Amino acid sequence: MIAERIRAGDLDLLDEERLIEFVRPQRWFGSKSEELIRAHVLDAATLRQTPPLLVAALAEMRFQPGTHELYQLLLGFRSVGEEWADDVIGETDGFTAYDALADPVLARELVRLMARSATLEAGEGIFEFRAVAGGMLDGDLGDARRSDAEQSNTSVIFGDRLILKAYRRLEAGLNPELEMLRFLTERGFDNIPPLGGFYAYVGRPLNATLGIVQEYVPGAPDGWALALDALQNDPGSFPPRVRRLGQVTGSMHTILAADASDPAFAPEEPSQEALPLLVATVDEEIEQLFIDLPDLPVLEPVRGRGEEVRERLRQISNVGPAGRMIRHHGDYHLGQVLWADGDWVILDFEGEPARSLAERRRKRSPLRDVAGMLRSFAYAASAAELAGGAPAPDGWETQAREEFLAGYSETVDRTLIPSSQDAIDRLLSLFELEKAVYELRYELNHRPDWLGIPVAGILRLLEE
Repeated sequence: MIAERIRAGDLDLLDEERLIEFVRPQRWFGSKSEELIRAHVLDAATLRQTPPLLVAALAEMRFQPGTHELYQLLLGFRSVGEEWADDVIGETDGFTAYDALADPVLARELVRLMARSATLEAGEGIFEFRAVAGGMLDGDLGDARRSDAEQSNTSVIFGDRLILKAYRRLEAGLNPELEMLRFLTERGFDNIPPLGGFYAYVGRPLNATLGIVQEYVPGAPDGWALALDALQNDPGSFPPRVRRLGQVTGSMHTILAADASDPAFAPEEPSQEALPLLVATVDEEIEQLFIDLPDLPVLEPVRGRGEEVRERLRQISNVGPAGRMIRHHGDYHLGQVLWADGDWVILDFEGEPARSLAERRRKRSPLRDVAGMLRSFAYAASAAELAGGAPAPDGWETQAREEFLAGYSETVDRTLIPSSQDAIDRLLSLFELEKAVYELRYELNHRPDWLGIPVAGILRLLEE
């Protein structure tokens, strides 16, 4: 029996080749360009003892250069006679092994484990399930269906009431999304879906957050879809809503800086090295990026201008007092906010997925979030035409920027940002340049048809 084998320390439940074949094409597997040569389970626990069985496992993926990554596998086991066919991995001991999040019974089991704050032993550690006060996880969960919107994680929606997000690639440490949602939920911030529960692994391989459950917001368009729809049908309808988005953003930053007794969130005065280190990091990214720019017509306006971009970086980095450093969203753009019941709701506090957990938890100027949203307005204005629609009206992006900044200024704790408008403008330009360089690299690798958007952003900063 599977459960007995796991209790005995036998983790060779799955054929390695079949496991590699299963993992490699998954949307949440982030290293498709690497040669995956080994896949094996480091630790596991049986979370449900009666059929269908539910097993949580930590699996190590090894690659040809000698590197490795850790992933969370949630495995379901049903009798071969049931002829289960969804997301099958293989067969073992008369059972069909498959991805448990394809099974509504097992997806609901994860939430029920959180509701009763279960702790389950594995070979090298424990799996902890915890509910956040409030009873959100109690009662009928309703139908369960997987979301098809995720890339690096897997989400399951329960009856348009709750959503479970399981983190697939694991790093040691507390996931910033759990940390931020718990902090904001406990302080009554209304513009997030509240946190209902979470689960984690604590053991010898690592301590890691495995997943969260929060309130689900059904039928709400995200800011990106709302902006593109407005640009096609009623351009003037969007900028007034952006002022409210600025207010919500300022309130979020103020609350994130409100607890001086919590070391993870207490605002800090920037060290003398903080800004020079940031500038040096961006400078190195610019240098590396411009060395290898491919020969594409869309890149002609910036080709060979790497030194100009670096000089512009040095000019705008003379900020003076730069406000305070706080926890922030870290990956803030129109796709991370929903328009629901006449107000904005903020999602996805994981931070930029390409950065390490330590980097994503680092305190930075709140203006970094502001710059991310400003860059998102530029993307929306350009994407409307790229998607085959009409170009954005003249001044649309400028109006959106002005409305957002005005709303932000109304609600943010002013001690968090520079005292002079010139210093605010310089710091925003620095973060917008950092974001535009990141975007240029991303589009080179993923969407070359969109390269014109970050190119235009870099040009605008050069011409200011």
